[in-house]
Amino acid sequence: MTSSRRCPVAAMRLRLAPGGPAALKVLAAAGAAAAPVRLEWSCPSELSPPWVPALELESGTVLFSPNAICQFFFLSRGEEPTDLSNQWLEWEVTELEPAASAALYARLVQGRKGLEAVEVLGKLLAHIEQNLARRGTGYLAGDTKSVADVVVWGTLFPVLQDETSLPSELPALKTWFQSMTLSEACRKAADSVLIPRALQEFTSYLQKQPPPCLPVQRTTSNEPEEEEGSERALTEEEITAAASAWARGAAALPKPWQPQKPVLPVEGMRNILITSALPYVNNVPHLGNIIGCVLSADTFARYCRLRNWNTLYVCGTDEYGTATETKALEEGMTPQEICNKYHAIHADIYRWFDISFDYFGRTTTPHQTRIAQDIFKRLLARGFLLEDTVEQLCCESCQRFLADRFVEGTCPFCSYREARGDQCDKCGKLINAVELKSPQCKLCRSVPVVKATRHLFLDLPKLEEQLEPWLEQSLATGDWTPNARYITRSWIRDGLKPRCITRDLKWGTPVPLDGFQDKVFYVWFDAPIGYLSITANYTQHWERWWKNPQQVELYNFMAKDNVPFHSVVFPCSLLGAEDNYTLVNHLIATEYLNYEDGKFSKSRGVGVFGDMAKDTGIPADIWRFYLLYLRPEGQDSAFSWSDLMLKNNSELLNNLGNFINRAGMFVCKFFGGTVPSMVLTLDDKRLLARVTLELRQYHQLLEKVRIRDALRCVLSISRHGNQYIQVNEPWKRIKGDEKDRQRAGTVTGVAVNMAALLAVMVQPYMPSVSSAIQGQLHIPPDCFVLSHDFTCTLPPGHHVGTVSPLFQKLENDQVEALRRRFGGGQAKQNSPASGSPPAPATQVTPGDPQLIQLLTEEVAKQGNHVRQLKANKAEKAQVDAEVAKLLELKKQLALAEGKSPEIPVPKGKSKK
Repeated sequence: MTSSRRCPVAAMRLRLAPGGPAALKVLAAAGAAAAPVRLEWSCPSELSPPWVPALELESGTVLFSPNAICQFFFLSRGEEPTDLSNQWLEWEVTELEPAASAALYARLVQGRKGLEAVEVLGKLLAHIEQNLARRGTGYLAGDTKSVADVVVWGTLFPVLQDETSLPSELPALKTWFQSMTLSEACRKAADSVLIPRALQEFTSYLQKQPPPCLPVQRTTSNEPEEEEGSERALTEEEITAAASAWARGAAALPKPWQPQKPVLPVEGMRNILITSALPYVNNVPHLGNIIGCVLSADTFARYCRLRNWNTLYVCGTDEYGTATETKALEEGMTPQEICNKYHAIHADIYRWFDISFDYFGRTTTPHQTRIAQDIFKRLLARGFLLEDTVEQLCCESCQRFLADRFVEGTCPFCSYREARGDQCDKCGKLINAVELKSPQCKLCRSVPVVKATRHLFLDLPKLEEQLEPWLEQSLATGDWTPNARYITRSWIRDGLKPRCITRDLKWGTPVPLDGFQDKVFYVWFDAPIGYLSITANYTQHWERWWKNPQQVELYNFMAKDNVPFHSVVFPCSLLGAEDNYTLVNHLIATEYLNYEDGKFSKSRGVGVFGDMAKDTGIPADIWRFYLLYLRPEGQDSAFSWSDLMLKNNSELLNNLGNFINRAGMFVCKFFGGTVPSMVLTLDDKRLLARVTLELRQYHQLLEKVRIRDALRCVLSISRHGNQYIQVNEPWKRIKGDEKDRQRAGTVTGVAVNMAALLAVMVQPYMPSVSSAIQGQLHIPPDCFVLSHDFTCTLPPGHHVGTVSPLFQKLENDQVEALRRRFGGGQAKQNSPASGSPPAPATQVTPGDPQLIQLLTEEVAKQGNHVRQLKANKAEKAQVDAEVAKLLELKKQLALAEGKSPEIPVPKGKSKK
């Protein structure tokens, strides 16, 4: 990502000590970014700590972190960090650098050579290899060199020296490492830093230091941790506390809160107001839309209710604007008829997905007109609106000014040929329609002309004085996702500009100002006000939620493309209105969910849309689970039929469902349906403490709205439960003597109480499954509340009901049929008739190490071939054909490894 804004870089003083690895990556980054620095070589003792570089900026500020210095150099030439490059940098500093330090110590101090010296780097090198091979790109974060490449290379080079030190089974890594080493900036840095005399001095320094202490090495993965050996040791205090909490039983649980209807803020309680971005009424939401907004918000709302937080969750369809007029013209209906039709479709879809709105409304209401016009009038009275004449596209054939979505053309930034008149769907940049290249009227396909028209603007620069202090406080005290923080700060950094709030349309909220009666409010001024008007349709006391920032916490859920309107534009409207409005405290934005190797497309029949999911025969809770399991929290993720089958059959059927079913069946089969008495041993108490740790981690993650990661805690508890049953074998002990039968009873009693806890923990994710467990185990309603302790809620003597399986296996034939059904144009594109034949199909057997090795090599080889074709500017058809083969190979590799075809990326610190 590039930016025209550059940081001041004149007169920067860079102090380095030769010999140290930190100096290598910093000098290489300065060269790669062509940063104008005044280089000063210093003795190690002059730097504090020794060998740590120092960059003194013109302002006098001094940077000491090597990675921060490297990032600053790249930023200074206009290269903004991407999420992916940031993840690589975090991974380098938390995992790679400590291991590389140990390897360098082994090489320089202990005299180990070659593969012996780099042994400690094994899994980390394999991680880089896997990402390079699967991505099929020449560099870590894309097709061009980034700060991540320089930093990772600079950490590895002192240990490896050249690619011959790398094992032969890492071809993609060897190619990347050689390319980096031969680049001018890296070569010059190595020649300047790693000189023999300086290395001897650095070695002498290392000899006086203790050997680096390497943490337990974990691979970076989206999969849950399964290795018992990786868990931290429990303390005696934790074990004692867990046993004490267990003994207090259900009486220790708080009583479930039942709010009155309508839900209103309550003095002294935590009042949570949740919104999810209002879906456009003119289309059917696909799986990516559902996980990005309503499902994520629903999961968090359900969690809040289980915590006894007074919670209101509202949403509705966004019904005004160009998109609705366009859809009405396409279907030969009036805008109101289109709104009525698609509002009902949306409501049915969300009802099927079990979304627990307190109210699902719409924006075409009198409340919307009243509240939007009131905010407008308050802004006008306070001088926060501007009037200006703007040039706008006008279709002479249709005799109308063309609002943004009535225009299509080529994006002026990325040259995407189907950019809209307001925003490019490919690069995400906002566009004024007159900036489009080769514009066309969407209605008649004629070429529009530019004419002048008057519009009103929100004076964002004037409001910046109010926005910035509020924003700094909200960012400091709230839980904003990293992408939301980054996008918001980018908008502020690039400078705010007046934003047009009116449009030449008929379908919208009328502008209540003389001379503008023929115009309506622009959707991004009008739509967020829908949160307020929808609440007003829910309760006449809506202002107790929306004009009560002292008592209410506001959570906004959305996809990342909606962030600036919720973090800058809408807050400015409310701040300028000066009416004590509740502003967002926590802005939760997801990345994008893709479909297999492409994008969802209703017109091409690619992907699963909300109205289709229920026709697959797969229950709604399975869809909920899988979408939340791969929720795109840190980077884009991809829906995969193979991975859906894998997760259903392994995590749900064999792990969670298997444990809960066994626990309940043992009560029925061995103890007549009555929970037996329990005599806890030390091992049982350790299990209670382990479950308590997972429960508290679950809370910590969900309180930070890390929904996907918290789901891993649920699965981890059931995994502990399966292991507990397997080790203790109650089905055998029940046939033994009195001691063995007592042990079987204890294990069964503890297990069925773990199942009861899981019923509550899983409720935000799979509410129907949770209800089924509650019914089978006869869990009392008063126990359906979350605390931070694992207590015995099903005591000895408690009667359970009939226990039956919770999940059904997904068969390969069933999934393949669904894949073909929803492949649409994407499937045709990859068919032999398209001219882009995939690689020959291989019968994939998950877990076959020889096949994994073979496919890894083939992916790397094909990736290099594709890069070579692109470098040689080969014909597009030839490149497309080879890319199709590469994608097919990647799919086969993912299946062989039993993983999703989505591309894994470094996630920083691994899950605990």
